[in-house]
Amino acid sequence: MNVSRVVRLNELLRREIGEAIFRVVRDERFDMSAVTVTRVITSRDLRHARVMVSIREHRDERGHMLDALRGCRARIQSAINRDLALKYTPRLIFELDESIAKGDDVLGILSELDTEPPAAEDGDGQP
Repeated sequence: MNVSRVVRLNELLRREIGEAIFRVVRDERFDMSAVTVTRVITSRDLRHARVMVSIREHRDERGHMLDALRGCRARIQSAINRDLALKYTPRLIFELDESIAKGDDVLGILSELDTEPPAAEDGDGQP
């Protein structure tokens, strides 16, 4: 399969998995607004797909939320199979993507640096 088709398939799966999570996961401790499917990486044979998921905030509940996704894997795959006409529906493997959380941390540090007052200057223009 050529590269552009794999990229399009990964993007299609990313969108469909995001919608399927919204329809399938029914855990009351699962905060839908905190979960984002950041990307999907499909294997060359299209049998497996790594689903990278970012969970904002909820640092203490990330493990539980990821376990809830893994527990609903079969139902999410079934929903994808119903919605898409693929020769093989890939087996989904959910993994936590920390990149957005790290980016938020860096932005927080940068915003703190912007709010620090400038250093006091001497009469000759030197701090």
